[in-house]
Amino acid sequence: MTSKGRIFSGMRPTGRLHLGNYLGALQNWVALQNEGYECIYCVVDLHALTTETDTSHLRANTYEMVLDWLAAGLDPQKTILFVQSQVPEVNELHVILSMVTPFGRLEDLPTFKEKVRQNPENVNYGLLGYPVLQAADITLYLAQYVPVGEDQVPHIEFTREVVRRFNNRWGEVLVEPEAKLTETPRVMGLDSVNKMSKSLDNHIELAATPEEIRRRVMTMVTDPQRTHRHIPGRPEVCNVYHLHQIYTPADQVIRIEHDCKTAAIGCVDCKKIFAASLITGLAEHRERRARFAADPDYVWDVLAEGRKRASVIAQDVMLRVRDAVGLP
Repeated sequence: MTSKGRIFSGMRPTGRLHLGNYLGALQNWVALQNEGYECIYCVVDLHALTTETDTSHLRANTYEMVLDWLAAGLDPQKTILFVQSQVPEVNELHVILSMVTPFGRLEDLPTFKEKVRQNPENVNYGLLGYPVLQAADITLYLAQYVPVGEDQVPHIEFTREVVRRFNNRWGEVLVEPEAKLTETPRVMGLDSVNKMSKSLDNHIELAATPEEIRRRVMTMVTDPQRTHRHIPGRPEVCNVYHLHQIYTPADQVIRIEHDCKTAAIGCVDCKKIFAASLITGLAEHRERRARFAADPDYVWDVLAEGRKRASVIAQDVMLRVRDAVGLP
C-alpha cells in the first residue's frame, strides 16, 4: 500500500497514560497508522530534561508509556517507535538549526513565556531552545505532517520558519511540515475544572483496574447546581455525561440524557453507569497491556528495532545537511 505521507509526533515520558492522553493524542496516532500514513512516534526524553530535575524515573516512565502505546494499538511492524535520545543526530541538527533561529523569536514565543511562569526557578537554555529541538525532531525525519490540535499550530509554523531559513541559506534539503489538524477533545479531569492531569491527580489511567476505575469515577464532579437527587440535571455541563458520549452505547446515552433532565436518575446513578461503561471500554487495553508486560524485554526490543529504523533515516538526512552546510 502506498503511504499517504510521513507523520512525526512525540510524547514526553510521563509513565502510565490516562484518558486525556488517549483521547487527545494516542487515539489519533493509531488512526493515522491504520489509515496508511508512514508514522514515526518518539519518546521525547530530551525535552523532558528542560523541566525535570529528578530524572531517575525516566527509564521506568518510558517503559510504562510505551506499554500503553502498544496496548492502544500502535503496531511496531507498521510504525517506527523509538526514544529521542537514542538517535543522537537530532542533537547535531538542533545545533545547526539554532544558527538560523533569531534569539528574539524564541523569547517571544508564548510557550516559552508560559514555561517561564510555570518554572521560574529553572529557566534554562534548554527551555529557550525547546522549539528548535522540536523542529529538529520533525525535520530530521523529513516529516510531511505533524498531527496537532488547533492550539498547537503555531509550533508547526515556527518549524516551517526554521526550515525556510535553513533552505534559503544552504539549499533545499529539509521539508516544511504541515500541521495535520486532528480532533482533540479537551478532556476534563475528575474535578471538572482542570484538564485531566497526573500532576493534579484528577485522572483515570488507561490501565486502571476495574476497582480503581469505580473508585475514581465516583469522585467525579457532575452538575454543580444539582445539589439534590430530585433536582433535574443539565447534561450539557456535566463532565460525566460528556464521557458517556464516548464510552457508553448511543441508545443508552439518550436514555441517560432524558433521565438526568427529568431527575429520573441521580448523579450517583449516572456515575455508576459510566464506571461500568469505562471498565468495559478499557478491558481490551488492559488485557493487551498485561500480555505485552508478561515479556519484560518486549518494550525494549520494540524500541531498539525502532531506533535502528529511525537511525537509517536520520543518518541519511544528516549526510545531506552536513554536505549542504559545508561541514567536513
